[in-house]
Amino acid sequence: MPTYQLQNLTVRHLAASSASQPPALQAITLTVKQGEQLAVIGPSGAGKTTLLATLSLSHQPSEGSFQAFGVDPWTLGETDRHQLRAQLFLAPQTPPLPPRQRVVTAVLAARLPQWSVWRALASLFKPADPEAAWQALSRFNLGDKLYSRVDRLSGGERQRCGLARLLLSPAKALLVDEPLSALDPALSELTLSTLREEARARNATLICSLHQVDLALLHFPRIVALRDGRIEFDLPREQVTPQMIAALYQGEPPPPSPQPAHDPMAIKLGVGACL
Repeated sequence: MPTYQLQNLTVRHLAASSASQPPALQAITLTVKQGEQLAVIGPSGAGKTTLLATLSLSHQPSEGSFQAFGVDPWTLGETDRHQLRAQLFLAPQTPPLPPRQRVVTAVLAARLPQWSVWRALASLFKPADPEAAWQALSRFNLGDKLYSRVDRLSGGERQRCGLARLLLSPAKALLVDEPLSALDPALSELTLSTLREEARARNATLICSLHQVDLALLHFPRIVALRDGRIEFDLPREQVTPQMIAALYQGEPPPPSPQPAHDPMAIKLGVGACL
């Protein structure tokens, strides 16, 4: 069973002032198999964050067909939809971490859906599983921040703290929005490798939006490109050419018949030249 099946999906933002404004997502058709790993790329404002929010059931489509794990979540009651959301984990670019909370507590919050109310309250005073939180943080080189306060973390540390939550979540679909925006190159490589390893270990679907096109091509076997709320191309990375990347980011029409690129380094150099 696919994790997601989208057919001619249209999504409008609630904040849109009128129906005449173009939708945030238009005519999106996409199938993602369970355990698949893909990167979503595209210029700013292309709809990457909206797509991830829609996949996490934060936005309700206005048109088209949408299924997650074989069901249309918007035909379910609130209780059943809440249970379905527990199978999804959205890691936003800026994680909503309470500033006065300790890092250990913020990370263990990933297990709240599995805990009773009393256990959740008790964990605020005495963390229920600090060892698990430390192990998750350590995979992002953040183990030494276990008992720090969130408001004393740098932007990059906050991002990695939010991703450590993901490691403790039992979700079957991992949705990650721009996880590298505050990280240096070494930490960026570590972060993507850790996310991919975790998804592979639990056969979870991993969908990651990235501005770093070279890293998307190096780490992800499938590339979905968005522009103006539409899918420009959806291809194995071997078939993504520098010309297609240039067209995506420079507003040129994409080539009609892309040829496979057999040299990954050539792709990388081509990407660097056009960004």
